[in-house]
Amino acid sequence: MTNYHKYLHIRDIDRDLGFYVTTVGYSKIDKYTHYPDVDQHPADHVFSWNNGRILDGYYIVFITAGRGVFESANTSPQVMEPGMCFLLFPGIWHRYKPDPAFGWEEYWVGFNGNYPQHIMSRLFNPESPFIKTGLSKDVMGALTQLLGAVSQAQIGYQQVISGTTLQIIGLLNRINLTEKTDSDPETIWVSKAIFKFQNELANPINMEDLVAEFPISYSKFRKSFKRLTGKSPNQYHLDLRLDKAQELLRTTRLSITEVGYQTGFDSPFYFSRLFKKKFGLSPKNLRG
Repeated sequence: MTNYHKYLHIRDIDRDLGFYVTTVGYSKIDKYTHYPDVDQHPADHVFSWNNGRILDGYYIVFITAGRGVFESANTSPQVMEPGMCFLLFPGIWHRYKPDPAFGWEEYWVGFNGNYPQHIMSRLFNPESPFIKTGLSKDVMGALTQLLGAVSQAQIGYQQVISGTTLQIIGLLNRINLTEKTDSDPETIWVSKAIFKFQNELANPINMEDLVAEFPISYSKFRKSFKRLTGKSPNQYHLDLRLDKAQELLRTTRLSITEVGYQTGFDSPFYFSRLFKKKFGLSPKNLRG
C-alpha cells in the first residue's frame, strides 16, 4: 500500500450533524527516517519529540508494523507494537514516534463533533488510551474502507466515513469490554502475517519467506494460522484479494483487467475463474 493521507474541509452541514471526520491516512515510515514529515501535514498537526503537541479533536492511531513509543500528559512512555491502537484526546499533550531501528506503519483517523464528545468520554479513558486489538480483521478492514471512501470522494462520502469511524469506535470498545488481548506468541505471529496480507493485496507473498521472520517452523505457523482463522495462509490471502476485487468492481469504474491487476491477478481468465468460484458469478456478470 502506498502512503496516503487527507485533511478534510469541514462544512457547516457536517458540523450540524454532530459527527465529522477531519483526517484519515496511512503511512509507512522507513528506518532512520525523520518523523513526522513537516511537509506532509498542516502546521497545527506538526510536532517535534521535544515539544510534543496538543490537538483539538479525537484521533485513533493504529500501528500495523514496526515499533515505537507513545507518551502523554496522562501516561508514561509506552512501547507500541503491531496490533496496538492509541487514542488522542482534545486538549491533552502527547508525543509519539517510531523506533528509528524499526520504523513503523500507521493508520489514523481524526474526528470531532458533539456526538464523539459524548461517546468518547463514556467509553474511553485518557489515562489508559492503549488498546491491544491483536488479531482484528474488522478494525483493519474498516480503516482500509475509510481510505478508499476518502480517496474516491463520491457524493455524500462524508456521512459514510463518519459511520465507518463510529463502527471502529464500537469495535475498539468491544475489545476493551471483552479484554481479549491475546498475547501468546502464536497469535502475535498470525496477527503480523495478516497485517502484511492486508497491505500486499496486489503482490504475491512467499509464505515460507514470510515465516522465516518468525522463530517458528512453517508447518507450525500454518497450523496456528488455520486454528485461529479457519483458513490456510494462502487461502486467507486469496480471499482478501478477491474481497477487494469485488469492492473495486462495485465502487469504481476500473476495467475488469485493471481490477485484476490491482489485486494481484496477472491473468484475466484466472481472475475470473477464481472470482466466480468464490462469489458464484463472474466479474462481468457482477457489473451486469
